[in-house]
Amino acid sequence: MALVGAQVFLTRAGAQKQEEKTVETKTTAAQTSSSPGGTAKPSDEELKKKLTPQQYYVTQKCGAEPAFNNAYWNNHAPGIYVDIVTGEPLFSSLEKFDSGSGWPSFTKPIAKEHVAEKSDSSHGMDRTEVQSSGGSHLGHVFDDGPAPTGLRYCINSASLRFIPVDKLKEEGYGQFLPLFDKK
Repeated sequence: MALVGAQVFLTRAGAQKQEEKTVETKTTAAQTSSSPGGTAKPSDEELKKKLTPQQYYVTQKCGAEPAFNNAYWNNHAPGIYVDIVTGEPLFSSLEKFDSGSGWPSFTKPIAKEHVAEKSDSSHGMDRTEVQSSGGSHLGHVFDDGPAPTGLRYCINSASLRFIPVDKLKEEGYGQFLPLFDKK
């Protein structure tokens, strides 16, 4: 049984690797179409055109991407992460940590009002789903994170767009620059 699980993981990982370039291309295209600070959620048809199949599956169908084989799990650059659908600011690299899970993990959102939490009992587990305030599935939050919050927001890269510090002002997120002056 473990061999079958490993084979499924490797198959998914290979498919994700092929899609990574597409995710980066689509993400870059989305940068020009989403206004800074967030926009209204586009229609389902618009989302299918704007997002890659993986991004659509994760954000609109509560999917998950493979661990250790996604765009941001190992990203250490300073900046912020925004909702791939609406552009709403969600997380800061200052709150990102290596949880060992293979997905980007954060101790807290950049602003609590930008995320919503709801009970999720799918897959035979009791978990807390994290959604953007625009309604996109982001991932889950767990209580096994580091101090000071003790929380681990385990988020799918496919639901995020990363904006490096040197692009914050240009992209319309200049209000977050003071966060990085402290470091």
